[in-house]
Amino acid sequence: MPALEVENVSLQFGGVKALVDVTYHIEKGEIFSLIGPNGAGKTSMLNCISGLYSPSQGSIKFMGKDIINMKPHKRTNLGISRAFQNIALFSQMSVLDNLKLGRHTKMKSGLLSGGFYWGAAQKEEVAHRKAVEEVIDFLELKDIRHTPVGRLPYGLQKRVEVGRALALQPELILLDEPMAGMNSSEKQDMARFILDMNALQDMTVVLIEHDMGVVMDLSDHIAVLDFGKLIGFGTPEEIKENEAVISAYLGEEEDEEVS
Repeated sequence: MPALEVENVSLQFGGVKALVDVTYHIEKGEIFSLIGPNGAGKTSMLNCISGLYSPSQGSIKFMGKDIINMKPHKRTNLGISRAFQNIALFSQMSVLDNLKLGRHTKMKSGLLSGGFYWGAAQKEEVAHRKAVEEVIDFLELKDIRHTPVGRLPYGLQKRVEVGRALALQPELILLDEPMAGMNSSEKQDMARFILDMNALQDMTVVLIEHDMGVVMDLSDHIAVLDFGKLIGFGTPEEIKENEAVISAYLGEEEDEEVS
């Protein structure tokens, strides 16, 4: 069973067609990249998967379950998490508190549990803290755990943004340009973390990225969008040889890095 099945998905804003009859699938346990020119519909597609947008038509299934009418927090609890292209952290809060906040949809104990059944609430807090500490260790954030994220350099803020999505312990993680604006060393670190998410934590990774070197090195399969339409789908080798993709995207971008 594929981890994600996107079938005939279209998205329209008034007269603007952001996605047009897009169909592809993502196998469980792979690194899948979504590429294309700026404005091709890549982020719109992630918004449809995560539930921020509702497609005009089509279906989206996660592990065989239709999620098209499911609210975003329900999809999160099902095992889908998202890191955004534009950093959406609380700048005055510490790295630790931002990551803990990422666990809020996992909280089960309500006010009564905290007030009258302190033991159950305490156990839940310990479990959530353990999950957050694992993310801190994984992303090598121990030395800055108590630092307000607004004081961190951009590359580390992007890492915390990814960490907040990881704190949900997802089966499918959506990464929208996690390396945008990073220098070469920071990109290498992020690429290593993505490979480890996939190999060590058994996560299916969906990646939007403009650095074609990174995409070709990391991806098992790639889907290419152009003006909202799917123009290519396959392995990196197949995408490199796809004439439509070369004409629309790779031919123009292969010698330059877009951030």
